[in-house]
Amino acid sequence: MSVQSFFAASNVLIVAGKGGVGKTTVGAVIAFAAARSGCDVLLIELEGYSNLEPLGLGSVGPEPRRAAERLLPDDAGTLEVMQLRPDEALADYLDRTGMGPIIRTFSRTGAVEVVVAAAPGLRDLVTLGKIRQLEESGIADLIVVDAPASGHALSLLTAAAGMADSASGGPIRDQADQVLALLGDEARCRVMLVTLPEETPVSETIETAFDIEEEVGVKLGPLVINGLWPEIDGLAEAVDGAAAEADDEADDEALRAATYRLARTADQQAQLARLGTELPLPRIHLPQLFTASLGPDDLAILADALVESPVVLGDGGHG
Repeated sequence: MSVQSFFAASNVLIVAGKGGVGKTTVGAVIAFAAARSGCDVLLIELEGYSNLEPLGLGSVGPEPRRAAERLLPDDAGTLEVMQLRPDEALADYLDRTGMGPIIRTFSRTGAVEVVVAAAPGLRDLVTLGKIRQLEESGIADLIVVDAPASGHALSLLTAAAGMADSASGGPIRDQADQVLALLGDEARCRVMLVTLPEETPVSETIETAFDIEEEVGVKLGPLVINGLWPEIDGLAEAVDGAAAEADDEADDEALRAATYRLARTADQQAQLARLGTELPLPRIHLPQLFTASLGPDDLAILADALVESPVVLGDGGHG
C-alpha cells in the first residue's frame, strides 16, 4: 500500500476524540500529510473555534480557502480549510428545500428555535448532510472533518439514525437516509479516533469506539495515539545508580525528573497494552513534541511520523 492509497481509502475521514487529546492538531496533520502525498484535501472544522493558525494553516471561515501553500512541495496536492457551523448548515438546508422565506419570517419571532428544539438532532443531521453534499460534489479527494469532542461527536454521528426512525417520509427522512448511506459505506466514510496514552482518555476512547460501532455502523479507521513520550535507553539503570550517589539538591532534582520520566513511560506502555487487548484496532503513533506551542515545523514533523507508520505504509497492523 502506498501512502496516497491509504488516504484514498475513504472519501471522508471524521477525526474524533476526547477534548484535550490533540484531535484538532491530528486532523490538521492528517490533512497536511494527505495533501503532501498528492491528494486534494478539504479540512472542515465543526466546533466553532480553531487553533489551526499557529500550525501555518491560517484562519478558518465559512468558505473553503487555500492553506499551507508555502509548506507543501511543488508536486503536492492542495489543502483547503473551512468552518461549517450547524446553524449555517441548517439555513442552507432550509433554503434548498424551499423553506427559507418561511423560516426567515419565523426567525423574527423565535419560532425557529422552537422547531429545532422539537426535533433533536436536526442541526447535527443537516451538518452531516452538508458534508455529504460536499463529498458528492467531488470538491476534494479527501475531506477531513475535525469533529466535536467525543460526547457530541457520538450524538452527531447518531443523529441520522434517530431522525430516520422518527420521520416516516419527507425531506428529513430523505436527508437521513442519504447520510446513513454515507456513514455505512467504508469507501466513502471512516471515523478515526484520537487518544493520549493515559487512563482517562483511553477509557473514553474504548467506550466511544464501541458506541460508534453499535449505534452508528460507521467503519473505524486506525486509532491515533497522540503524545507518546519516547523511551530513553539506559535510563532505568542510570536512575538506579544515581539513587545511591545523589548528594546535593541538583542531583535530587535530576533524579526526580528521571524517575518521573520512567513512571510516565511505564504508564503509557500499560495503556498501550490495554488498548491492544480491549480495542484491537491498527494504531498510528505520534510523538510528544516538547514545545510550548506547535508551529508549522511541528506540523511537518508530525506528518512525517504519520506517513512513516507501518499502518500507513501497509507494513503492519499496530503502528
